[in-house]
Amino acid sequence: MKRTSKWILELLLVLVALAFLSPVYIMVVNSFKNRAELYENALALPSSLSFEYYVKAMEKMNFLNAFANSLYVTIVSVIIVVILASMTAWMLVRKDNKISKTIFMTFVATMLIPFQTLMMPLMQVMDWIRTHLHIPMLNTHEGLIYMNVGFHASMAVFLYHGFIKSIPVALEEAATLDGCSKFGVFWRIVFPMLKTITVTIAILDVISMWNDYLLPSLTLSDKDLRTIPLSTFYFFGEFTIVWNLAMAGLTLAIVPVVVFYFFAQKYIIKGIAAGAVK
Repeated sequence: MKRTSKWILELLLVLVALAFLSPVYIMVVNSFKNRAELYENALALPSSLSFEYYVKAMEKMNFLNAFANSLYVTIVSVIIVVILASMTAWMLVRKDNKISKTIFMTFVATMLIPFQTLMMPLMQVMDWIRTHLHIPMLNTHEGLIYMNVGFHASMAVFLYHGFIKSIPVALEEAATLDGCSKFGVFWRIVFPMLKTITVTIAILDVISMWNDYLLPSLTLSDKDLRTIPLSTFYFFGEFTIVWNLAMAGLTLAIVPVVVFYFFAQKYIIKGIAAGAVK
């Protein structure tokens, strides 16, 4: 009886996995088809494996430029989030008073606010800063990075906060007695112990920032500044959609982040569990 239940459960898990992977299958399969073949049967395998449409999609997207833009925005944003969030969480844990608890709860509360409720006021504020303070917050990668850091800091502080609680204070006190500065205590003692949760945060933020369409679409208007998700917009016209090129472009867009996730996936569950429980 137990063996039968196990097989049924495994079968259900396989069916659920296939249901979740079906959009990926449809996207990849149709990226190799011409338009006539695609409209004939979207679920069938292509008659031939030609990368013709991938080449056309790369040209239309200006893929290399968009890839470089996405890489720059994502890497710089993640580095800043890791540095600022780790230091913030460390100070909030070690300064265990009402002010630090209030600040931490504020970070947690901001995680519950949907971006859609903030996007129009945010753009108005960024436009005011650009107009009156002459700081280019819109239509620049640096402005997008600034906003990325703001929107991803709360989750990073929350995860770091839980992880840092497990680090003994005695280690920091011993380093201080040996003459280490506060800055040195953090970077030489604390931060190296945060490797697991740092990789977890980096993975989650890379996936989120790389695939983000809404914030870059509001921030970047120059074609040369567009990231990969924005470049896929070229395939969706007002009256027609070039589906085979769109599928090829979307496949190209997800390949880098899938490769990154494949090599770093072992840290995700371990890091989230440690940050949440500890």
